[in-house]
Amino acid sequence: MASISRFALTDYKLKARDALYGPSSALSTRRLQSHLELRGGFSITENGFSWAIGSKPGSQIVVAHSALSSIVGTSSSRSSQVLCKAAANVSGDVPNSSQGGMSQYERIVETLTTLFPVWVILGTIIGIYKPAAVTWLETDLFTVGLGFLMLSMGLTLTFDDFRRCLRNPWTVGVGFLAQYLIKPLLGFVIAMALKLSAPLATGLILVSCCPGGQASNVATYISKGNVALSVLMTTCSTIGAIIMTPLLTKILAGQLVPVDAAGLAISTFQVVLVPTVVGVLANEFFPKFTSKIVSVTPLIGVILTTLLCASPIGQVSEVLKTQGGQLILPVAILHGAAFALGYWVSKISFGESTSRTISIECGMQSSALGFLLAQKHFTNPLVAVPSAVSVVCMALGGSALAVFWRNRPIPVDDKDDFKE
Repeated sequence: MASISRFALTDYKLKARDALYGPSSALSTRRLQSHLELRGGFSITENGFSWAIGSKPGSQIVVAHSALSSIVGTSSSRSSQVLCKAAANVSGDVPNSSQGGMSQYERIVETLTTLFPVWVILGTIIGIYKPAAVTWLETDLFTVGLGFLMLSMGLTLTFDDFRRCLRNPWTVGVGFLAQYLIKPLLGFVIAMALKLSAPLATGLILVSCCPGGQASNVATYISKGNVALSVLMTTCSTIGAIIMTPLLTKILAGQLVPVDAAGLAISTFQVVLVPTVVGVLANEFFPKFTSKIVSVTPLIGVILTTLLCASPIGQVSEVLKTQGGQLILPVAILHGAAFALGYWVSKISFGESTSRTISIECGMQSSALGFLLAQKHFTNPLVAVPSAVSVVCMALGGSALAVFWRNRPIPVDDKDDFKE
């Protein structure tokens, strides 16, 4: 899902465009000024643009004079094009340009991405009733597949993305704390309150200590949250997993079963950090090469993500048939409580769009990573079962919440908590 999150981000930006104005021959300066003033209190001058505090919250005017001039074949300031990117809450106010900005291939991948919950349901059914169809993706191949998703996420990132983290330390930091404070404590409390057996409790705690999942980027896009912020939060929590996941699992689950924290850290480093860093460096220093790769990886990412969701179900299908009922409740409570707490804690300081983003980041984590770590570092196979159940609960719960929020507009006076 990491490789296809860029389509959610790209389409989010395209749908958020307020308008794309042509040269002044098509729309005079006076008409443009009038339109902008009516829409958001913006004013236009001969040589540039200025904007007032009273503009629509979340809006952003991007003046790309030289770049757009080269596109339209003119260097005149009067022929400059203005790209107005408004927040997602004004979606539908103006003609949608997303279809014109995406190729047919990209639209197909976007559709496949949006249908992610459907693939999870189909994968769950196949995993339970036809496990042989997906269990061939065992530990070694599973590791390669997960590493490829991390690599593809790195290919969509640049050094400037990390600079944006520094420009938004409080916003990104709250998401990080929600992921590694609220969620792990919830996992521990639920496991103890429901008196789960030691292996199942350990598995629940392990998956609650995993970083944010890449599917959260798509859910954020659907829910009208801040997709750019979601991608940054996922990236930061993924890198932080090298220390936080083994450390928290050792602290919270070490009293239940032996936890090899060093082994967990090494595996997380190999599967998460190395591929991500390689992707970032490749994108930064070999952009032409990576642009060709990125055009192919999304479709592979869709297929891999489906397999990485279906394989855990198939590998623990027998346990799910006998003990699945008692596992659905704790895992569902874990995700439901994480969504709720992530949202309401965020609302104390942030606006609606940011709160939705943090809620989804808190509630959707990389269950596939939890499953892999459980398989490699715990002898009892039951430790991996909660991660397998989490794959389904995460996808369905996050998607349902995203659709619910999609039908609830962002307030017009919503706070702008994120600096591009």
